[in-house]
Amino acid sequence: MLKTISETPTLLGALCALGAVFCFSVNDMAIKFLSDGYALHEVVLFRSLIGMAVLLTVLLPVSGGFAALRTRRLALHLARGACVVFANMTFFLGLASLPLADGVAIFFVSPLIITVFSVIFLGEKVGPRRWAAIAVGLVGVLIILRPGTSVFQPAALLPIAAAFGYATLHMLTRYIGRTENALSMSFYIQFTFIVISGLTGIAIGDGHLAGTGNASLDFLFREWVMPSGRDWWILFAVGATSAFGGFLISQAYRVAEAAVVAPFEYVAMPLAVIWGVLVFGDWPDLVAMAGIALIIGSGLFMVWREAESSYADVPDTPRYRR
Repeated sequence: MLKTISETPTLLGALCALGAVFCFSVNDMAIKFLSDGYALHEVVLFRSLIGMAVLLTVLLPVSGGFAALRTRRLALHLARGACVVFANMTFFLGLASLPLADGVAIFFVSPLIITVFSVIFLGEKVGPRRWAAIAVGLVGVLIILRPGTSVFQPAALLPIAAAFGYATLHMLTRYIGRTENALSMSFYIQFTFIVISGLTGIAIGDGHLAGTGNASLDFLFREWVMPSGRDWWILFAVGATSAFGGFLISQAYRVAEAAVVAPFEYVAMPLAVIWGVLVFGDWPDLVAMAGIALIIGSGLFMVWREAESSYADVPDTPRYRR
């Protein structure tokens, strides 16, 4: 059975994508769960250290050893890492204040931003149907945000900022993705996380800026504390799912066409709803569900349109955050 899967790129890519999306959904849920007791940069540091350990001890030996980490594009790897750090930090800060499903749904505007960036920075052509899909997706975001009403939360803008950071990451990945392997891209991202979160902890980890009364800001400025016994297991799960998820999604786009893999990433949306209900008791209201439907529909339409054009022939470009 394993031989059959390995010899069928489409099936292997789909399974890798599903595994990655499940890992990322667990990661999102666990970090939101920890957001009321720990500082974000502390959680990210533990996540990255554990993720790096998993990468070096489990994934490195099966990917060619340390030779797979050699690169002539270190600056671009670090730039990618900075984009991922920005995207992750803003996304998880948003999750501290938002229902899980809403935060994930707003972040899914990133494929629309990627399309706009591909026109601006790569000179690619986008037809009127894709522009219409972008407009529909943005309407979906506005429905979830509900600006000008009492339901609107400024924290809802953070996943949008994360989507812009992720779109920039995607542009860089498309630039280096043909020469760099999945392991090296994952390694340098984890390295960047460790450096930036460690330096942030040194600067504000004493908690002198905490106590704002805002869930997102307190998640950022909270004092570092030693994790409790149960939370060590959650932190380990966060690190492991981050490492495996990043590797799996890279592999998915390397072995299968983007048009095959991308639709499976939208499984993240129902998973976010399920985790939100089971863990946090958050049911999206009907208005939010309408916005979620528009975002998912526009994204899937974009994937379908890409499948009909040469743009879909650019794999090796992991689209999901991390």
